[in-house]
Amino acid sequence: MLSVTDMSVDYGSTRVVNGVHLELAADEILTLVGPTGCGKTTLLNGLAGLVPMATGAVRHPDWTATPDQPVPPERRKVGMVFQDFALFPHLSVEENVRFRLADHAVGERWIARLGLDDFRQAKPGRLSGGQKQRVALARALAHEPSYMLLDEPLSNLDAAFKESLRWEIRDALKAAGVPAIWVTHDQDEALSVGDRLGVLREGRLEQLDEPETCFSLPATRFVAGFLGEAAFLRGELADGRVSTGLGDVPATPVAGATGTVDVLLRPDDCAIEPVGEGGHGHVSLARYEGGSWLYAVTLDDGPVVKARTSHEHRIAPETRVAVRIVTTHPLAAFPAE
Repeated sequence: MLSVTDMSVDYGSTRVVNGVHLELAADEILTLVGPTGCGKTTLLNGLAGLVPMATGAVRHPDWTATPDQPVPPERRKVGMVFQDFALFPHLSVEENVRFRLADHAVGERWIARLGLDDFRQAKPGRLSGGQKQRVALARALAHEPSYMLLDEPLSNLDAAFKESLRWEIRDALKAAGVPAIWVTHDQDEALSVGDRLGVLREGRLEQLDEPETCFSLPATRFVAGFLGEAAFLRGELADGRVSTGLGDVPATPVAGATGTVDVLLRPDDCAIEPVGEGGHGHVSLARYEGGSWLYAVTLDDGPVVKARTSHEHRIAPETRVAVRIVTTHPLAAFPAE
C-alpha cells in the first residue's frame, strides 16, 4: 500500500505538483494522464525521492517521507521503468536483469515470465524496443520493489506492438502484487490498463476514479475534453432527464448543475442518417479512422456534435443528416456556459 497526502513539489518559485492526495492498494495500477508540462513526471520523481517535496507526506508500511524527514530512493525500494529503457548497453539481458541481485533465481523467474529466455545472452543493441522494455521491467521486478513507477513505458514503441505489450506489462505487475503508477499520453492505454485513472492539470488532480467513471461522468469539462472527443448540447434538466433539440435524454448533474445545462455527448452516443431534406444539420467534417468514420455535424441552431459510424457507412461532407441520441445510460450534465 502507498499513501500520498497533500504532496507538492516546487522547482524554484514555481509549484509544479500541487496538493496531490491518493492511495494505492497492494496490487492496484493507477494510470496517470494530463497535458505536457502538467507535472506527471515530477510527481513520479517526488514519489521516488529523486526530488524534494515542498509539502505533504508519502507513507509506506516501512517508512514515511516528509519535507523535514526525507527518505532517499534506495530506502524506498522503488522500481522504475522509463521510456528510454535505461539498460546497460555492455551487459547481456541476463546480466541486466540480475544486476546487483543477491538471489539470481528471482531474476530467472522474471526472464522466463516475460519471454526473454531466447535472448538472455543478447546485448540491448540487438533487441527490439519491445524486448528492451521487457528487460527493463524484468530487472525492476526482480528486485522485488515495494511499488512501481512507469514513465511512458510504451511511448518509444511502434503502434503495432503497444497493444499486446501493455497487457504483458499489466499482467506482470499483477503477478508481482505491487502497487504501480503508470504515466502515459495515450488515453486508450490509460483507460484500458488502469484499475483507476488520474487526470492531472497544472499539478492538481482534476479527477481520480475508475476509468469508466472518468470517461462517462467526468468531474470537469477539462476531463471530458481530455479523455476523448467531447461535444456539449444545451438543454433543460428536470427529474433526471434533459430536454434538448435532439430529444430527451437521461442525465446525471455534475458540479451542482440545475435548470439550463450542457449535456456531454461522445461520438458513440449519437447516430446520424443522411436525409434528402430536413434533418438537424449538415456534415462539416468526415475523418476516416480505419475501422470507423468520425463525423462532425453542425446543427442548424449552431452547436457541433460528433458521431462515429462503421467504416462502411460513408457520408460526404455537406450532406444533410438527421441526428439521434442513441445512448441509454445517463449523460453528464454540466452547468451551462
